[in-house]
Amino acid sequence: MDDERLIERTVERRVVLDGEYLTFRVDTVEDADGRRHRRELVVHPGAVAIVALVDGDVLLVRQFRAPVGRVCLELPAGTLDRAADGSIEDPQLAAPRELGEETGYAAREWRQLGRFFTAPGFATEEMHLYLATGLTPVEGYAGPAEDERLDLVRIPWRRAVEMAEEGFIDDAKSLVGLFWLARLAARGELRDELTTGG
Repeated sequence: MDDERLIERTVERRVVLDGEYLTFRVDTVEDADGRRHRRELVVHPGAVAIVALVDGDVLLVRQFRAPVGRVCLELPAGTLDRAADGSIEDPQLAAPRELGEETGYAAREWRQLGRFFTAPGFATEEMHLYLATGLTPVEGYAGPAEDERLDLVRIPWRRAVEMAEEGFIDDAKSLVGLFWLARLAARGELRDELTTGG
């Protein structure tokens, strides 16, 4: 396959807004035929999402999402921190932090399932998906951060997958994570984790 004719070269870049963790940018690109086009981009540091299993249940959080104007049911997740020097947090460090902050659980075993772009048509966000098992409550957990209002929900994993199939869960990262979980279960890779004792 010849990708050369598909590749666009950035010839001009303009930052519209440099936010706390998002940057909004307008790029002018040139295609292989020399024609120029405008591309509107959201630059995102990346994020983690966690399929967390405890006693055959998957942990989900309910929270209001302003862009869609309603409460969504999602996997625990969070944005990678950006340091003062511009470096981005290691996803392997962010995943345990986000699990603890959002659910009050720590995991004994971690497995990276994969990574994917959430909306490559306009955003650079790369999501790192993890499986967390061997969960235990975090001692002294006082709830999520002050700027996050969310409710923790435990749902039997099969029912959670059904809810995704039925449209009750419509968040992209959660759909990917739950369908990945179902695939692992179908291959017999998670027998112990999907019953009891996680």
